[in-house]
Amino acid sequence: MIARADFAPWQARACERTVAALDAGRLGHGLLFCGPALLGKHAVAEYLARRLLCSGRADGGEPCGECRGCLLLAAGSHPDFRNVSFIPTRDGSKLRTEIVIDQIRELSAQLALTPQYGGAQIAILDPADAINTAAGNALLKTLEEPVPGRYLWLVSAQPARLPATIRSRCQRVEFRLPPYDEALAWLRTQGHDEADASDALEAARGHPGLAHQWLEGNGLDLRREVAEDLQRLERGQASPLETAQRWTGDEDAALRLRHAADLAVFEASRLTDPVRTRSLATWFDKANRTRDLLRTTVRADLAVVELLLAWRAANRLGAGAAGGGRRG
Repeated sequence: MIARADFAPWQARACERTVAALDAGRLGHGLLFCGPALLGKHAVAEYLARRLLCSGRADGGEPCGECRGCLLLAAGSHPDFRNVSFIPTRDGSKLRTEIVIDQIRELSAQLALTPQYGGAQIAILDPADAINTAAGNALLKTLEEPVPGRYLWLVSAQPARLPATIRSRCQRVEFRLPPYDEALAWLRTQGHDEADASDALEAARGHPGLAHQWLEGNGLDLRREVAEDLQRLERGQASPLETAQRWTGDEDAALRLRHAADLAVFEASRLTDPVRTRSLATWFDKANRTRDLLRTTVRADLAVVELLLAWRAANRLGAGAAGGGRRG
């Protein structure tokens, strides 16, 4: 578990606001930690849990790290703390793509019990926006009937997907993208070369967590590959079927589609032709819908073939409109 001293500046700001509410007795039963993915929302929620469940807090209320509560949390076995996320399917072959009602019923039963160590009971749901309809209804009932000392914290990068009835019953802990200079300085503290960090941050549109993930892995190389593939498709030098099969042939399919959507936005930002801009905006939406389809039973390669055919058609339409404008 990350220590407060290791928080990025934007995490520290969100944490300070929430700690102030906690110390003033203004921390509600339900919290919604929301904002873009990869900004450390879950880490801040876990820190607050340690602060609440520590029985030997040091000066300033910091978790001591040595009491029974702290040690059990570090070991992942504290009876008054639960992380709720995706669980395996019935056959155990993979993880579910939804949080289901049985998980929420079990959680509600747990929260109804007296805390074993006399302090509080805390549950973190992440990603909360993955709850299905039945689970959402059960969660709403738990939020509507708060019990003192019980905390239900939701973590979501897409809070709009949560029912409004759930959002309205939670205090929001907002995470926002930091200023560019602050994000770049943080990336340098993570050991990244400034030039590479700057390139990654620009590609990630100012998102330091995303830039860091790409720099740690192959994200930037993948982005360049996707850009080249789209250019070759536009020129008719690549097959949509072969490209789709390659894009969906490994665990990076969703990231490729994210890059493709981002590249469409970047391309649209450089254009003055309204027809081409609209076609790219439409394709951007289609790319994001296709990425969502990867979480379903739809054949990924066929969905991506359709997307790439639409890319080629949109580019031909844009070229035709531009050419028509020049002839006129």
